[in-house]
Amino acid sequence: MRLAFAHTLIEALTTHMARLARLCLPGLPHLLVQRVHDAHLLVRDDADREAFLAALRTALANTRTQLHAYSLLDDVFLLLATPSAESGLSELVQAIGRQYVAGYNRRHQRSGGLWAGRFRATVIDPARYLLDAMVFVETHPLRTGLAQRAQDWRWSSCSHHLGNRTDPLVADHALFWQLGNTPFDRQIAYARLLEHALPTARRSEIDAALQRGWALGGADFLARLGEQTDRPLAPRPRGRPRKDAPRL
Repeated sequence: MRLAFAHTLIEALTTHMARLARLCLPGLPHLLVQRVHDAHLLVRDDADREAFLAALRTALANTRTQLHAYSLLDDVFLLLATPSAESGLSELVQAIGRQYVAGYNRRHQRSGGLWAGRFRATVIDPARYLLDAMVFVETHPLRTGLAQRAQDWRWSSCSHHLGNRTDPLVADHALFWQLGNTPFDRQIAYARLLEHALPTARRSEIDAALQRGWALGGADFLARLGEQTDRPLAPRPRGRPRKDAPRL
């Protein structure tokens, strides 16, 4: 009995410690977050911010990745993007790191990397979560106290979606275009989404999927993804597996 318990404990620890392979499916939007090491800054001034966006633009072009929304903060950046290849997100973050971090180190006379481990990402069901994911990304400066309105934060795609400027980094998703027949209609509709913000439960749902790497979507979406990958897409239900009822 003790031996069986020991094997069960080892199996549980191994499962817990094993790193889940990152999920990246071409042609679908993914929510991505990358943080920097504690006590470090990703950007220190506007020159850094401009340099970061320039590196992001180059990386998007080289990896053929479409960017639908972004926010750049002092210690983190968030992206909503559709990769064209299975390795697209990894190559995107690596390309940003090569160009931006090298220049950042030269400017600030430092050495070493900035990223606090691997970036976190989740693939999302666009029909159910695309617009909410955009709001999640572009309102992040509000949640951190950097701005009182999403459009006041210059270093995000929010002003682009509200029609205040054209952002060359952004490739609007088809579902954003469905908000209205004209640019003005789309901007008004999206402004309403920002004004109402995300319900706490919805925001927590998106954040949990992002941090843990689980796919974000309904049962039908997960079933379709299951045909494309053997990787687990959602956490297993807690407790023992339910036994089938005995046949009569």
